[in-house]
Amino acid sequence: MSTRVPPKEITGLYGALVKRFATRMLGRVPESLGVMWHHQPVLRASMGLGQRIQRLDRCDAGLKAFAHMAVASYVGCSWCLDYNYFMAHHEGLDLDKAREVPRWRESTAFTPLEREVLGYAEAASQTPPTVTDEMVASLLDQLGPEALLELTTVIGFANLTTRSNIALGIESEGFAAACGLAPLAERPHSATGGVPSDA
Repeated sequence: MSTRVPPKEITGLYGALVKRFATRMLGRVPESLGVMWHHQPVLRASMGLGQRIQRLDRCDAGLKAFAHMAVASYVGCSWCLDYNYFMAHHEGLDLDKAREVPRWRESTAFTPLEREVLGYAEAASQTPPTVTDEMVASLLDQLGPEALLELTTVIGFANLTTRSNIALGIESEGFAAACGLAPLAERPHSATGGVPSDA
């Protein structure tokens, strides 16, 4: 990986804690952590927000994981896609579905609700967003307001992290491959470069 901001050595007491946490969670210290080490308050803010969002429990964990992966696939963040696939493995989520997220429109693995969530995640990630009243009304009816708000927050956070990673040149570090997971399905490319409409 060649990032646009060179990684910095992670040092000090806080650095030792961060490296220990990363190693326990991922098996090693990601190179991308060294990039963020240039501005530790930004790193702490991002990690803190991510951890708080991860602890929320009003929305199904699988739906949130698939939504985050849908954003990563749509935006093109290989780091987030790989990391979330790796985390799905460790959290006992459905890996057959997780690996199909990049091609969810063509896949038969997903339930109608999961397909709606994936479509919502992509619609919220477009510029400008293309979320419709009908999308929200359907998810509100099926999930309830608390779960919908939580899901939307996960999607918003996914956009923050994926777009930041792409801007900084942070790419996949092979977390899933290191676990021996099957490769993720490839995202199909439309002829116009846009996102194909859902049938």
